[in-house]
Amino acid sequence: MNSLAEQHSHPESVAIDVGFTDDMICLTLVDGREVRAPLEFYPKLVQATPQQRKDYRLIGGGRGIHWEDLDEDLSVESIVLGRRAYNYPSK
Repeated sequence: MNSLAEQHSHPESVAIDVGFTDDMICLTLVDGREVRAPLEFYPKLVQATPQQRKDYRLIGGGRGIHWEDLDEDLSVESIVLGRRAYNYPSK
């Protein structure tokens, strides 16, 4: 029998690599999928240099991404689901 927590967890939302194009963040997930989201969803990443974007580390067993110099943490699941950063400007 599964607990409620197990039913709502997303083990497939685990990143093994992070990359960037000029306007996208690109994740490779442990299950082989590649997921892209617009950089504009993440203002700190938009403002960062390409070198700053590359200077990340996976945290939480690949469930999060941390950029020390940018003071930014993003959830892999949030990126997979297309959620914008909490500091995304409203229009």
